[in-house]
Amino acid sequence: MESQNFTHEPVSTNETPHPQVNGTKITIALPICMFAGGAIGNLIAIIVLSVSRQERKSSAFYTLVCGLAVTDLLGTCLASPLTIANYMDFNVLKVKRVCEFHSFLLLFFGLTGLSIICAMAAERYMAICCPYTYERWRVNRRFAQKFLFFIYISHILFCCLPVMGMSVSKVQKTGTWCFIDWGTHKPVAASYSGMYGVVSLLLILGTIVLNLAVCGALLLMRQRTAQRPVTRASVRQRWRALSSAAETQMIAVLVMTSVVVLACSAPLVVRVFAKLMLKQYSDSDLAAIRIASVNPILDPWIYILLRRSLFRRLLSLSRRGSSTRSSSSPATQRNLFHPELMRESHVFTHLMCNANIMTQLPATVKFTPHDAESLCQT
Repeated sequence: MESQNFTHEPVSTNETPHPQVNGTKITIALPICMFAGGAIGNLIAIIVLSVSRQERKSSAFYTLVCGLAVTDLLGTCLASPLTIANYMDFNVLKVKRVCEFHSFLLLFFGLTGLSIICAMAAERYMAICCPYTYERWRVNRRFAQKFLFFIYISHILFCCLPVMGMSVSKVQKTGTWCFIDWGTHKPVAASYSGMYGVVSLLLILGTIVLNLAVCGALLLMRQRTAQRPVTRASVRQRWRALSSAAETQMIAVLVMTSVVVLACSAPLVVRVFAKLMLKQYSDSDLAAIRIASVNPILDPWIYILLRRSLFRRLLSLSRRGSSTRSSSSPATQRNLFHPELMRESHVFTHLMCNANIMTQLPATVKFTPHDAESLCQT
């Protein structure tokens, strides 16, 4: 005798669901540890951000980082309890509305996290490579808040399309998580899976391209600065501070961002396209969603703690034996390791000081030596 469930293929009533085994207590430890790691890590990140200097709080990058931490925290606190509850009672996700809600959470927070990370990369690209556009558009805290609101609203509408009938949410073969029916033969449902995969892929590629563009611009700026003679020691020290500490710190953060985004999000995107072509279940599906779930756990440590404390300690250790550190003044050393050098206002000022090597500056803008010296000294 067989029973039909709204999201399952026919199964025998005497058959035990796949995840309900004698080692349940061992299996449930994984989602519990992931929930604890994501919640604690993002809470620490939010606390660290809340005690930051007021100047950092007013920046667009700071606002986007806060939005990412809050998004990761909400995603962890909403999705993980349902997964844990399903491990305790394997009938939880068989309820239609609960399954649809769980699928919506995975779709929404996965896509929103990618969008915010891409927005952070775009903000840094504009601040470094397009300073005039950055200032003209007034990219500040309010601008970032409006953009975050746009991301949330647009993604809510997009991820609600399965509930509206464009696709269907179903319990996956392991019985531990719900997702869209990404192996369906129906054209409308398959088109939604394809759109979700394409949007995710574009966000990943956009983040990588923007990060590489920023890294290339900073390296090129440093190379041109080193090749040109500098007459004033103060200007030389300023540019050494910008091109060594802040630049190296930024490159490290952006490279880590690219690695984490690619490692955590790419497997799920690959599985989306593979399911559309193969139309069959694979054990890689569960591995892909678990890898994607690691992203909220790693994000706070990369974007917050690495930037504020560990990287500064590594820089101080690497420069402890150098001669330049002993010959520089205390004020220069504070600027060298101070994270405020990464604010867009500082970056813009230093770009203006080095206008001779910035080929993208408009020809209509003229600076006298007195103006350049005044900018560098402020």
